[in-house]
Amino acid sequence: MHIMEGFLPLEWAVFWLLVSLPIIILGFLSLRRIFRDHPEQKTTIAISGAFIFVLSSLKLPSVTGSSSHPTGTGFSAILYGPGITSVLCSIVLVFQAILLSHGGLTTLGANIFSMGIAGPAAAYLLFKIMRKARIGLLSSVFAAALVADLATYVVTSVQLALAFPGESFIGSLEAFLITFAVTQIPLAIAEGIIFAIFADFIVRVKPYIFERSGPSARAMLEE
Repeated sequence: MHIMEGFLPLEWAVFWLLVSLPIIILGFLSLRRIFRDHPEQKTTIAISGAFIFVLSSLKLPSVTGSSSHPTGTGFSAILYGPGITSVLCSIVLVFQAILLSHGGLTTLGANIFSMGIAGPAAAYLLFKIMRKARIGLLSSVFAAALVADLATYVVTSVQLALAFPGESFIGSLEAFLITFAVTQIPLAIAEGIIFAIFADFIVRVKPYIFERSGPSARAMLEE
């Protein structure tokens, strides 16, 4: 779920935009540096952005009566971290808000923070830890993509609970977690499988893409 247009009180909409803005700026500078020094990575970055756009545009009905969607940020988070992923998410979320009425411009900062920063940061850290522990590449990709998706919805629940605490923040948080985060688990698992399959394909065709993340991707796959 993207937080929809006009749903957040103005003060929270501004707050999340201000929190997200420094990460977006740093991500933009990193992206510009990569384009200048490693132009061959433009295709990989474009594919990362395409995953985010396509998967996050799939609004699926939830068992709680709301809607859910994958985030598609796993691939970008693994390779580039939350900075560049926040830039890609910003572009995607603006297009979705304008063309698909999905999310909103007033809630852009909150959506960028949950989907483009918090989720990818958790995925990036988990992936690095698992790679250093020499856990298999596909298992690491699966876990990172799953966490990127699930963490996004946990943070979204926190954002909504802060904005609408009701009688208590904890009670409100529990309600939002049940509504959004718990029902997201099957989608998170499915997204992890999708990215693991894609990683399996990439490592056989262009194994050097993952080599920046640790030992040889091919060697990791064979373990």
